[in-house]
Amino acid sequence: MTDSAPNSPRRSLGSLTLILPLLRQHTGLLAGWLIFLVISSAATLSLPVAVRHMIDAGFADANPASINASFLALFGVAVVLAIATAGRYFCVSLLGERVVADLRQRLYNHLLTLDQAFFERTRIGEITSRLSADSELVQIVVGSSLSVAVRSAATFIGASVALVWTSPRLAAYAALVIPLVILPMVLSGRRLQKLSSDNQDRIADASAVANETLNAMHAVQAYAREPTEKQRYAAAINRAIATSRRRIGARALITALAILLVFGAIVLVLWAGAKAVLAGEIRAGVLGQFVLYAVMAGGSVGALTEVWGEVQRASGALERITGLLATRPEIHSPEEPLALPQPLQGAIEFEHVEFRYPSRPDTAALHDFSLRVQPGETVALVGPSGAGKSTVFQLLLRFYDPQSGRITLDGRDLRAVALPQLRGAIALVPQDTVIFGASALDNIRFGRSDAPEDDVIAAARAAEAHDFLSAQNEGYATYLGERGVRLSGGQQQRIAIARALLKDAPVLLLDEATSNLDAQSEAAIQGALERLMRGRTTLVIAHRLATVQQADRIVVMEGGRIVAQGTHEQLLRQDGLYAELARLQFAT
Repeated sequence: MTDSAPNSPRRSLGSLTLILPLLRQHTGLLAGWLIFLVISSAATLSLPVAVRHMIDAGFADANPASINASFLALFGVAVVLAIATAGRYFCVSLLGERVVADLRQRLYNHLLTLDQAFFERTRIGEITSRLSADSELVQIVVGSSLSVAVRSAATFIGASVALVWTSPRLAAYAALVIPLVILPMVLSGRRLQKLSSDNQDRIADASAVANETLNAMHAVQAYAREPTEKQRYAAAINRAIATSRRRIGARALITALAILLVFGAIVLVLWAGAKAVLAGEIRAGVLGQFVLYAVMAGGSVGALTEVWGEVQRASGALERITGLLATRPEIHSPEEPLALPQPLQGAIEFEHVEFRYPSRPDTAALHDFSLRVQPGETVALVGPSGAGKSTVFQLLLRFYDPQSGRITLDGRDLRAVALPQLRGAIALVPQDTVIFGASALDNIRFGRSDAPEDDVIAAARAAEAHDFLSAQNEGYATYLGERGVRLSGGQQQRIAIARALLKDAPVLLLDEATSNLDAQSEAAIQGALERLMRGRTTLVIAHRLATVQQADRIVVMEGGRIVAQGTHEQLLRQDGLYAELARLQFAT
């Protein structure tokens, strides 16, 4: 997946609208934040008025009572400001957490709907970076930067109005430099956005490298690749740091320029105001009030320039998240699906199927492939690697659709059936077993999440997994580790078989289901699989021909085509590819 920089900051900032529906889901927190924001801003803006009254009515007139009242009023304002600020912080921080949680949930739910072609062309590390790093930027903006920006904007507007009310002439002087302050922010927006987007892309690259390496630690350590992988990750991190340095440098320069212009203007205006006080044109309290409002306005502009970069980064992150959310799967359930017959018989038919993987469009994985499997029949697919055996399974599960031809289950075109119903009718035992970081009970229940514990134990017994699971200290509650690292390869395979047994689907797909078992376990499992296959339509992929000799029919594949089919004895007599494979395997 490649992310391109947006053409303009306006286009990128438009992606911030993605969070508006999420904000509306938490109206209570949003209203609380805004109410406390108004109160705290009003309290802040009232401080200069109290200072003016203290100077003019207290110091100038030497009135102790006025001074006491002024300081008491200041303390009261401070109490209100403290309570309102705490309330605002609580509301906006919790709002940020909830919005990002909703965003992550929405993105994760959407990712689960995408097809295999998407995951074939997209690195998992990039996806996890969108879920973590990009979403974290959104949390920072909603929970912090957005609050600062709104508060600063409100303070700037309020202070600007107060400046005009305090002294229109001095306010006019200050207004002359406002375009000079805003102009650098506007002109820098596009460059900051591009730098922010590049920075997040490099972070995603580093995340992808780490994810790839950590998921292949056995291979990394077996080949002593640790030094090389350290260098590869360090290079990715250095590229991310280099883009960060450019982004931070640009933001620092813009912030310095804005602050210089703002406070330079304040100094200039104060100089003019001081001369007006000396000339008796305005009172000292008015100048003090004007100074405080000017400092507030200038500080607000400075704060806006600081959060501007964060907003740019978050808008770029949201644009990438929006791009993911806009991705639509090519494989999806039809709008008006046809129901599979009940009870399902399990008749499968491939009719002149032509299929090429999206990542390999020049090579046909299946070419003019036709196969009919009768209900309850056990058919074994054999042939050299790359013959198309696994592709048959991929198409049956409708991970992909053929470019031409069609596939039917009990006469229903797979494309006309709802995906959950189709895949619910099929149980798969893959060659590369997937074990989740959960208990043995939950891993077996992956086949049927609502299965009672007795059914889970019965499936484990049938899969020869009960003995080694019950021998654990916590039994079926034993945590199996991420990717099943606490189990041997054969034990993982038995968990997968138990999972398929528990699902009890009418169609069974076995992809080298006993490849990781020793001879004794394989013999026991073979008996369990034979009981499971009885009365079910079963497709078996096997490289070891000894495991498929008893199949009702053996289909020999080569180059995406069927080159022969029959029983074990019939194929041996034909003296074709199957006989050659048999001679190689049974030569000893």
